[in-house]
Amino acid sequence: MSNLFSGINARFRGQRNPNSPGTSSPNPEHQQALAQAHPQPPAQTQAISQSPVHPSPGHQGSHSSSSNLSVKLPPLPTSPSLAETIGMDQSSGAMPSADEVLTSYHLPAVKPLWLNANYAKHIVKGNFLTLSAKPKTVEMGEWVAHQVVDHWRMLITFIRLVHDKEEDGSSICNSRRCPKMSAGGNHSFTWLNSRYQPVEIPAYEYLTLVQRYISGKIDDGAIFPTDPAGVSYADNPAYCTPVPESGQDWVGKRSGFPQNFMETCQTIFRQMFRVYAHLYWSHFDDMFSLNLEKSMNSCFSHFILTATTLNLLKKSDLEPMQPLIDLWAALGTFPQGSKAFEIANLQVGQLLVQKAGGPPAN
Repeated sequence: MSNLFSGINARFRGQRNPNSPGTSSPNPEHQQALAQAHPQPPAQTQAISQSPVHPSPGHQGSHSSSSNLSVKLPPLPTSPSLAETIGMDQSSGAMPSADEVLTSYHLPAVKPLWLNANYAKHIVKGNFLTLSAKPKTVEMGEWVAHQVVDHWRMLITFIRLVHDKEEDGSSICNSRRCPKMSAGGNHSFTWLNSRYQPVEIPAYEYLTLVQRYISGKIDDGAIFPTDPAGVSYADNPAYCTPVPESGQDWVGKRSGFPQNFMETCQTIFRQMFRVYAHLYWSHFDDMFSLNLEKSMNSCFSHFILTATTLNLLKKSDLEPMQPLIDLWAALGTFPQGSKAFEIANLQVGQLLVQKAGGPPAN
């Protein structure tokens, strides 16, 4: 996948049709074909997810600016996530049907284009799990660091497609089109301002802060050390320095990673997932119009397999994209035995395939 993004920016600049608005679907009849027979469910209270990222002292000015332009939210009540509420019917003891689970996702009446199996294809074929499994001779901290950097390298290309401004000063993702960092009508993500208050900000500004945060962490040698002398192999006395008997052990200790390294990587992956979720819910049609939907599908399915395999994301973190995870499990994108397959609802995925008229043609 090293050459996956060759020429993407040139394609974006050269093939985009200025006469067609980015918000319109190039193929609306396919979206209509996915409309459910039952009416749209009533509006649900949004699940506001607070960003765990705390602003660094050097960036307080930007965060303060965000809070001045945003709505301050009151403390949120503690409530179970959607993933925790979908399960066995306590009164009858029966498992819900695929239709009932799909309804509980509160999807719009006209399903997003990416939930049509014909648009969930990939640019490459094969088992992405082999790209996520740690080689035996690589120390876990080094492998996690490699995955963080590699997945950020792939995601940043898609961010720039919707975030970078044109010559006229416009961008695909803007405060008018995306007034908040959302993933559909049921999920909205907040950021902590300089006073550690959760605030809703436009998606464009959220993407700016995400880029600053993740790039700052990766470029920090105290968190992601780059000294070749500190590189360690897997747990083998013949190749690596033994862990001292005194003191606590942690992932990456042998290679010089700090004690909170895994927590930092989990936060980075959580932020990257939110960006992917926003891209799918708000900008998938833009990617489709640029013929890049297969590329994004390939990167995101690889991302999900890595996140679940290395325990970088919890099931509740994946909630906004659970329907696509179900669909990919049914299509065989997530192989049986993988954690991504285990957290998917196979019956819901099969139902989505059925609604699209069967599995897509190769």
